[in-house]
Formats: sequence, structure tokens, C-alpha cells
Amino acid sequence: MAKKLYVGGLPYSTTEDSLKTAFSQAGAVSSSVIIMDKMSGRSKGFGFVEMESDDDAAKAIEMFNGKDFEGRTLTVNEARPMTERPPRRTGGGGGFNRGGGSNWGN
Repeated sequence: MAKKLYVGGLPYSTTEDSLKTAFSQAGAVSSSVIIMDKMSGRSKGFGFVEMESDDDAAKAIEMFNGKDFEGRTLTVNEARPMTERPPRRTGGGGGFNRGGGSNWGN
């Protein structure tokens, strides 16, 4: 059964292909994903790798957790299921009066 791993501390220049290639040293990789910031389009510095077997996942954790990867120290562990989170509050407080008339200079 496939096991998903969390990979943190990735350099912003890391690609999904380079991540998959690196982790394939530990065994068969089903997929690799780098999480991107929606606003900037830049990597958030973490991602997920899905290994095809539990043994390969354990080997990948042993090989990469706490080790240097392209100049950064990785954190690699078994991914936890995503939990339900409350919606983010958007907007901000304060600012200009956007009501009827102009308050400028009064």
C-alpha cells in the first residue's frame, strides 16, 4: 500500500521532478507534489511524496530526514491526514470611510 510522506524545508528552487528523482533512491515513487503559494506562484518550501510501499517510505524517512538537500535540512515524516479548519477571515478593519459623502478636509 502506498504511503504519503511530508517533506519540509525544501529549497524554493526544488521541482517536483527533482524531488521525485531524489526520493526514488529510496524506492518506487508514485507521485511528488510541491505546494505552491496561490498569490505569488512560488513554492511554500514543502511538499509530499507518495512511496509505493511502507518499506520504501521507511527507507526514505531514514535517508532524508534531517539530511541536507540542495543546501537545506529536510524534515521528512509520515503525512498526517488533513484536518478540518475554520474558514479564514478575509478583509481588514479600519481604513477610509466608504459611506455617503466625502470626509476629506472637513
